Amino acid sequence: MASLARLRLAHRLSRAARPLTRSVQTSADTTQLHSSPSDPSHPFTLKLHEDSFQSYQCDKPDLEVQLTKDELLLMYRQMQTMRRMEMAADALYKAKLIRGFCHLAIGQEAVSVGLEHGILPNDRVITAYRCHPFAVMRGGTIKGVIGELLGRQDGMSHGKGGSMHIFTPTFFGGNGIVGAQVPIGAGVAFAQKYRGEKNCTFALYGDGASNQGQVFEAFNMAKLWNLPTIFVCENNRYGMGTSAARSSSNTEYYTRGDKIPGLQVNGMDIIATKQAVAYARKWAVEDDKGPLLLEFVTYRYGGHSMSDPGTTYRTREEVQRMRSTQDPIRGLQKYIEEWGMATEQELKALDKAAKAEVDAAVEEAKASPEPLIKDLWTDIYYKGTEPPYMRGREREEVHVY
Repeated sequence: MASLARLRLAHRLSRAARPLTRSVQTSADTTQLHSSPSDPSHPFTLKLHEDSFQSYQCDKPDLEVQLTKDELLLMYRQMQTMRRMEMAADALYKAKLIRGFCHLAIGQEAVSVGLEHGILPNDRVITAYRCHPFAVMRGGTIKGVIGELLGRQDGMSHGKGGSMHIFTPTFFGGNGIVGAQVPIGAGVAFAQKYRGEKNCTFALYGDGASNQGQVFEAFNMAKLWNLPTIFVCENNRYGMGTSAARSSSNTEYYTRGDKIPGLQVNGMDIIATKQAVAYARKWAVEDDKGPLLLEFVTYRYGGHSMSDPGTTYRTREEVQRMRSTQDPIRGLQKYIEEWGMATEQELKALDKAAKAEVDAAVEEAKASPEPLIKDLWTDIYYKGTEPPYMRGREREEVHVY
């Protein structure tokens, strides 16, 4: 025990002796307006805070960003809608209408919405189980997500996949095994390069999955073959109930790619996330520089999953401080009002419309029927590749295709 105590003391001293590095700031409202728009569809110039990015073996993205009023309001509406959808899922789970695993992304909306605004329709995205907003942004529907959570036929996987298994043609899930989506994402990028497609794949994982061996294996293969893979660590600071500092010897996740350059990003400012994603896409596709590692520093307000109260390993005061000072939606709201893009009443109308859209989708999903017994035999194989027959639980239970 004495030896263990000495080891722990030496570890703490070595960490304390490390030189302090400048860290990315995570305020949601520090971007400045440089030029006012004359037309809602015409671009204007913004300047991000100088500490919106930190880089490793690469240049930082330009701090000046071109946006339009229309896009800014669209991002606000989409973030509000995604939060409303997750809040609806929370309520349905507590009403015991949703069962099983359910991981919500309340507080992390700037990542999913900002990602969509920085990529193209034919780019690919794959993530872990905190996936609902990505599924909608990549071509799904709120009704399809809620229906899937409820286990109904109108769900995006026809009620058979649940919270962690939702897909679209350009969104490869929703994956339940920690870190397993990262090498799959590298494989999708390999296919894109093999086919000569001018697109890339964003493979997202959390800080809790960052120590998985398969993540580092994917890093190595992507760099070795110069694949257009953007590895994205959503660092919400807690892997389940363990803080990043307690699980990782190096919490600067953007530096973990060895020979893969990295970028740490303020994941609470949607303008910074959009700019970082656009930079990463250009890096991998237009400049053909191979993989890049992004780290979005963000925060989840709820627990790891619905079974986690989220207050046993952090204080309520910490969560409330993040909500009140660094919320991505409030930060964007402040921009819009201060820059004269919309009034408070106009934004409230957008909020009301987002709530109405989600409420209607929930009712439609609840009205959808449950899957039929015969549906157990479908969607096992890709259509057209089924075997002649499939055996069930018992030898006598056989389905002929």
